Amino acid sequence: VPPSIYKPPKERKQLEEIKTKNIQKAKVTNTKQFRCATIKPEKREFLYRIISAVLILWPQISCEQYLEVVWESVLTPYFEELTIQIDNIPIKLNTAAILREGALYQRKLEEELKRVENLQQGAGDPSEFLEWQKQMRGKDLEEQLAEIECRRLQGKLSYEEAVLAHQNVIQENKKKADLLREEKTELMHLYAEKRLQEQKEMKELVEQVMEGHKNVKQVKAKIQEYKQQIVQRVCEESGELLRKALEEKEEKNRKRYELIQQIRAIESTPSIRQKFVDLTETGGHGLFGEMSIVELRERLALLKEEQKAAEEEKRDQIIHEKQAKEQLILDKLDQISQFRAELGRAAALKQEEKKKSQSGERPMKDERILNLQKKIVEKTMERKKQAGLL
Repeated sequence: VPPSIYKPPKERKQLEEIKTKNIQKAKVTNTKQFRCATIKPEKREFLYRIISAVLILWPQISCEQYLEVVWESVLTPYFEELTIQIDNIPIKLNTAAILREGALYQRKLEEELKRVENLQQGAGDPSEFLEWQKQMRGKDLEEQLAEIECRRLQGKLSYEEAVLAHQNVIQENKKKADLLREEKTELMHLYAEKRLQEQKEMKELVEQVMEGHKNVKQVKAKIQEYKQQIVQRVCEESGELLRKALEEKEEKNRKRYELIQQIRAIESTPSIRQKFVDLTETGGHGLFGEMSIVELRERLALLKEEQKAAEEEKRDQIIHEKQAKEQLILDKLDQISQFRAELGRAAALKQEEKKKSQSGERPMKDERILNLQKKIVEKTMERKKQAGLL
């Protein structure tokens, strides 16, 4: 009996393990499916503050007062803290970002200096400029309206001209049609006259042919004699041309044979296999600035040295430029850090002043709330009193 009958297959065991793992994953997913709806820790405190403000102030104030209190006590500090956090987000600065931010701060500094200088010199009221700008805009608008009106009138004029031109074309076509009719009538008359003339000439030609038949034999004899003369002349000319062609061909073959003999004689002469070269002598080609191989090698060595020196100089220049650029980046970073520190101090001072002003206004606002509550109570009592009297 084979052992496979008593042992379960491996595939079934693997499928059961996969099934168990999937069931565990499904359970974990079901337990964590509402995790996205939980409150983040940084927002939980903000929500608790809103709820506490609502529970404390709800029975005392109306809806508008509730919104004002919630905005001043909870939302305003939260948004201020959020703004400070956004402003203080660390940003990874590369070279382009550093230069761009440095240029931005430099431009702001120049604008501020220019503004201060203008204030020291006594900047004028821009109302005159605004009035002039308004007048110029009105003038431009009037010019545009006039231009539009001109275009409209030009379009109307073009339409009228087109209609008139169409009418003129119709009249010209009528005149041309009348002229063509007259020309056609005249041509018909001319054709009739020409036809009569041709018939007359044909009649005369027939009469001449009839007379010519009488001298046919004489004409044939003359033609035969003329043809024989032509054949004889052609035979003589063709023989002369053939003789000239044969002479030219013989001359051409003779020249070719002489050329072949010269080439064979040149090939049969022995050639010098070894050639001694003096490297200090020039080629003797008569060129301007001709040099020997030794001079060329020396010139090449000098050029290589000059090229190497130029490369070294270029390398040093690149290193200096790189160092200068790094120093510029460091200066820009120092400038950016100083500007950021100044902006942070200015924002902190502004925040403190705002808190002081809010702390100074809050008692007054609380006093106003109490007065309003008192007035509400009085009005309620009066309303109930009036209701009792009724």
